[in-house]
Parts: sequence; structure tokens; C-alpha cells
Amino acid sequence: MPRCKEGLASAAAASASYVVGVDVGSTTVRCHVYDKRAAVRGSSSKKVETLHPHLGWVELDPEVLWTQFMDVIKEAVQAAGLQMNQIAGLGISTQRGTFITWNKKTGKPFHNFISWQDLRAAELVNSWNRCLILKVIRVIATILHFFTRNDRYVTASSLTFTTHHVSLRLSWVLQNITEVQRAANENNCCFGTVDTWLLYKLTKGSVYATDYSNASSTGVFEPFQMCWSSVLSKLFSIPMSIYPPVEDTNHSFGSVDAEIFGVPIPIVALVADQQAAMFGECCFHPGDVKLTMGTGIFWDVNTGNHIHTPSAGLYPLIGWKIGKEVVFLAEGDTSDAGSTIKWAKELDLFTSVDETARMARGVVDSEGVCFVPSFSGLQVPVNDPYACASFMGLKLSTTRNHLVRAILESVAFRNKQLYDTIVKEVRVPLTNIRADGGISNNSFIMQMTSDLINKKIDKPVNTDMSCLGAAFLAGLALGFWTDKEQLKKLRRTEIVFEPQRDSGEYKLAMDNWTKAVQRSLNWYNQTSF
Repeated sequence: MPRCKEGLASAAAASASYVVGVDVGSTTVRCHVYDKRAAVRGSSSKKVETLHPHLGWVELDPEVLWTQFMDVIKEAVQAAGLQMNQIAGLGISTQRGTFITWNKKTGKPFHNFISWQDLRAAELVNSWNRCLILKVIRVIATILHFFTRNDRYVTASSLTFTTHHVSLRLSWVLQNITEVQRAANENNCCFGTVDTWLLYKLTKGSVYATDYSNASSTGVFEPFQMCWSSVLSKLFSIPMSIYPPVEDTNHSFGSVDAEIFGVPIPIVALVADQQAAMFGECCFHPGDVKLTMGTGIFWDVNTGNHIHTPSAGLYPLIGWKIGKEVVFLAEGDTSDAGSTIKWAKELDLFTSVDETARMARGVVDSEGVCFVPSFSGLQVPVNDPYACASFMGLKLSTTRNHLVRAILESVAFRNKQLYDTIVKEVRVPLTNIRADGGISNNSFIMQMTSDLINKKIDKPVNTDMSCLGAAFLAGLALGFWTDKEQLKKLRRTEIVFEPQRDSGEYKLAMDNWTKAVQRSLNWYNQTSF
């Protein structure tokens, strides 16, 4: 980066009093401008436009996303009544597992963003999980662990691929898009998750990088060695040359080109959205748990400096790397939560999301109706990309209230499934549980989840934790905030949900729901996608 730009950025930061956090989520691009009390001074949001060119495919237009990203920043700063030169720095949180490839020389994308929800590689995933070579890898890893006791081999011994990971979707792109394959062979192909693309665009092609939290979410990153996995890349025929350099989560990534916003705003944090929410919730200690309920459900546990070794399906991630500090997480997730409620609204089961909790409480129970939330397959601990979404147990007496209650119950039941998996698999004692995301505003789901897991759940005043986490990381890098202790004091609790009913009271309903899940498995054949 030219020296004159660095000077301008430093001068701007020195006189600025606000930090911007942007979250490019699966359904919304959102921007908040924060002051030193972490209060939102201005905000803006836009709906993410998803494309579905084929059954099971989910894409985003990169130019539309870029325009939305720029617009929310401009609008949020304007809403705050500020000028761009009052912004000290920018932190960017992005949806994970969504990626794109582009021409290194021209910067032109070869295809749309392929979303983490995309199922085009489902057949490839299924094939790899059943193939002989993976079985051999697992056996060899088991033997190596027996002799070395190295946890790295435990992870390899239970290696399983999912459609959420970039790995096999990127392999699909290289196999099916000739232009990408040719460019990769000629060392003229750039690969990036959403953060990398936005950084590239913001700096007009002068900076090409990602951070450890985003890299670790791709499924082709080696957390034990903190680098891109040459073994997995070779297995999937992915050239190592296409991966971006990996930097710390809060790092001086350069500055926004002055032509974009009028001033060269420093870019000082890139972070994956779930890790950003974890940081925003101030889950800084081993055993801290973060539950995000947005488009999907994401349970994350801080495992400190210990890399989680999966046995029941939880995925080890890098939470953040700040200098010498590396924090690891264990994660379990499911694709469909907010997306299910959005679908139900579009069917006119209710007019406003705010009324769903009241509707669910308007009936004693769901009258035996069960809903399986599987528009994008079922993840941990079921792991079936071919499962179907379904209502079961419908009767002539079934009302909208019963249907809505069944949908909300399904979210709570998935929370219970994921929590039980965490308790079974994670060795770190669990402490605080903090919730965020749009669905955390639904009191029925929150209370039922608290009852089912028999734990308190803390919900903050501000549920847009990915924005706040990105801003916190940026602010620490700039000296805007001094340390994590100060950040803890800035986070504010709105309500703590405490267990009110014995979890055993839900046993019959959950048993029926589990039966419905089993009957939804393997519904689609492999050629459906």
C-alpha cells in the first residue's frame, strides 16, 4: 500500500471517535456505527438477495452484494449524523463457507458466490464419506494416534465431510467450470470467502487476504499447523496456489481506497460471523457458550487453547487469533431456523414474526403435530443432506396455532439435540450460555430451550452480536477500547431465561419429533440436487 495512504489513514484514525461494524449475513447485510460506550449511533440494513438457479443451489450475485455492502456503510454513517473522516476504523463480519473464485489479472468473478447453504456437492460429499480412501485415512490415523497420542490424528480418524464446508463445493467448481480449472492451472485464479472478496474490492485489488477464523471454517484449513491443508487439497485436486494469505483476526489489512468513501478508512478486523458473535457476547473464557439463532442455529463453545477433537460431529474452529493469543471453538449447527420461520410467514401462517410466541402459547400443545426443519438437510448429530422438511401428525382439527407451535418447538428440539451433543463431546466444563440472533427475541423458543437443557440463558439488549464483535475487534486493534475487561462492561443483558418446567414434561413431544426426523431421512435421492 502506498505510504501516502497510510499517513492519511493514521491521521483520520487519530481524530475519529467512532468504529463501524458490518455483518454480511445469510439474510441481511447490516451496519452499525458505535461510540466508545458501544452504543449504536446509526445503523442500516439490506436484505440479502439469494439466487436459486437449480434445485438445491444457493448463490449470491457478487456485484449486488458489493453494492449493498457499500450502501449500508454510507447510510449508517449518515444516520449517525457523522462524516466518514470521523470513523476510526472498520471491522467486517461475514457469513462463512460462502465463496467465490475470480481472475487474478482482471478481478472478474468466474461465477456467483456459492452459499454455505448450497447442496450442489451433496452427491460428492456422500461419495467421499463412503469411499475406500477415507476409510483407509481413518484407519491409518487411528493407528498413528495409538502410537503418538497426538490429537491431530484423532481428528483425522473421525474425518467426515459436509455440504457446509467449502472443500467439496470448491472441488465441484474446479471439476465443472472449465474456466476456473484453466485459470487455476495457469496460476491465475483467486479463491476467497466473502471477507476476502470484500477486502479485495475495498482496496481495489491491492490486498488479498483472509483471517484465521474464516480460513478455519472452510474445511480445507489445518488448525493444528495453522495453515491451508496440503493433504486435503491434494485429495480434492485443489491447487494450493489459489488460497489467500491468512492474517490475524484484528490486523492492519490496509485502508479502503479513498475514492470509495472519500477518505481511506482503516480496515482492522476480518472475522467469520459466528466467531464475531462469540466475541461480541464476550465469551472469552473456556466453557463459555454462545447460541446464535438466525438463518441457522449455531452453538459454539470456547475451548481455550485446546483444539477440539470431534467424535460426534462437532467441528473444531479457530475463534480468533490476536497476536500470540489463539482461541479455539467447538461448533454444532443446523441450517434452518430463521429460514423456516420466514418460509412459514410467506405461507401466511402468521402476519408478523412477533405474534408467533403468542400463537404457540394459544394452544396447550401442538396436538401431536411435528415439524422437521430440513430445507437444507440435517446437520449435527444427524448429518443427512437428503433429509426433507416435513409436517407429520396433521389432523382435521389442526389449526394455524398448532402448526406455528410445531415449527417453534422444532427449533427448541434442535437446540436440545445440539446441546446434548456438546455435553457428550466437549471436555471443557460449560459455564455461561449467551444467546443472540433474531430468533433469540422469540420468548417461546428461548423459554422452551432453557427448560429442555435445564440451564439459564442470557440474552443481551443488542442481539446483532456479529456487528458488535467485528467492531470490538476493530476497536481493540485501534486502541479505541483498551482490553477485554472493558468490553465485558460494555455488554448489557436484557433478560435471563431460567428453567420453569422439568425437561421430562417434554419427553413425549420430543420422542414423537425424533421419530418424525427419522422418517424424513434419505428422502431425496442423490440426483435431486
